[in-house]
Amino acid sequence: MTGGTILHLITMVVLITAATSQAPPTKYINHTVGDNAGWFFNSTTNTTATNYSSWAASQTFNLGDYLIFKTSSNQTVIQTYNLTTFKNCSIDDTSYTDTFVYNGGNTVFNQAFTIIVPLTIQGPNYFFSDASDGIQCQHGLAFDINVSRGLGLPPSLNQPPPPPYREPPGPDSGYPPITIPAKGEGAGNSGFKNGASVQVIASVSLFALLAVNVGDRGGIF
Repeated sequence: MTGGTILHLITMVVLITAATSQAPPTKYINHTVGDNAGWFFNSTTNTTATNYSSWAASQTFNLGDYLIFKTSSNQTVIQTYNLTTFKNCSIDDTSYTDTFVYNGGNTVFNQAFTIIVPLTIQGPNYFFSDASDGIQCQHGLAFDINVSRGLGLPPSLNQPPPPPYREPPGPDSGYPPITIPAKGEGAGNSGFKNGASVQVIASVSLFALLAVNVGDRGGIF
C-alpha cells in the first residue's frame, strides 16, 4: 500500500467522523444529570457524587431537551444565564429574567424529589446549587453547558412571552375619562334626539286638542 493510498484513507476517515459528529439531531433528549449518581453533595466530606463538569462535557445539548435532576431537598438547582452569578455561587443581586431557582418546594431535609428543567435558551447555560451558602457550588456541585439550536423549540415550549406587567391604578387616580360623542355622532345620541322629537310632537298635539275642547265648551270646567 503506497503512502498516497494511506493518506487518502486517513482523510476519508476524518471526513466521515466529522460528518457523523455534526449530524443533526432527530429527537429531543432527556439528560439525567450525573447519570446514576444523581445530583447530590456529601456535606461531611464536602464532595460531590460525581464530576458534573465531566458529565456535561460528554453530552450534547439542544433546544427542547430536558435536564432531569434526581436529587433531594439537601441540594438546590439554580439555572442562570449570568456568568458572574455562576462564578459567585450565589443568587444575590440577580435578575428574575436570567436566574431561576428550583427547589421542589420542600422544606424538609433528605426528602427525595426530581426536578425537570427545559432548555429553552440557546447558548451558555449555567447550573449550580447554592445550598450551604454556596459551599456546595464551590466544591463542584455545578456545571455549564452550551445549548445548540438542534430541532428548535417544540410547540409545547415555544410560547409567546406574557404581556408586560402594568401596575393597576391607585385609589387617587380617579375613574377613567368618559368620552362624550360630538353632536350628531353615535347611534345612542341620534336615538335620544329622535325620542325627544316624538315627545315634543305628542305634547303639542295634546295641547292643541285641549284648546279645541275648551273652545267648544267655553272652558275646561
